[in-house]
Amino acid sequence: MGVVSVRYARALLKSATDAKQEDKVYAEMLTLSDCYVKVPELRLTIDNPMLSYETKEALLVAAVGENPTSLTKSFISMVLKNDRENVMQFMANSYITLYRKQKNIIRGKLTTAVPVSSEIEHKMRGMVESKTDGAVEFETEVNPDIIGGFILEYDTFMMDASIKSKLVTILTALKK
Repeated sequence: MGVVSVRYARALLKSATDAKQEDKVYAEMLTLSDCYVKVPELRLTIDNPMLSYETKEALLVAAVGENPTSLTKSFISMVLKNDRENVMQFMANSYITLYRKQKNIIRGKLTTAVPVSSEIEHKMRGMVESKTDGAVEFETEVNPDIIGGFILEYDTFMMDASIKSKLVTILTALKK
């Protein structure tokens, strides 16, 4: 599955780049990937051999968002004609990975116990960008379980400055 999905994703990225639509297709693949995660029934429905080609096509086109590019519609049609819809989710994820690599985009995530101001989020994003020499797709998450502090993740790096991790470290030391 991995080899097939990467081949299709490479072809889509090449076509999208040639047509100068790679950013729009990237957004559509993000939306499609998100749909597969948030609506697990989508995969089961698309994989159903009893469902017509037209219905599957309409579902996938709807899953990429409003006003999809003609390139994405053609891609979906080609995938269905070649009976490869069972790896469509992997194709979308492969496109996302290839696009990020091509554009030198790193994903970053800041987890805090309480919501942070946009100023703090901007400072953290700037710090990650200065360390990575690339653009950063940054997301924030609120997780009260960490009690306080923050957890910063990007690329393969993780800085855990949460109160919870410090308490676990202290507890482990006391048990020795």
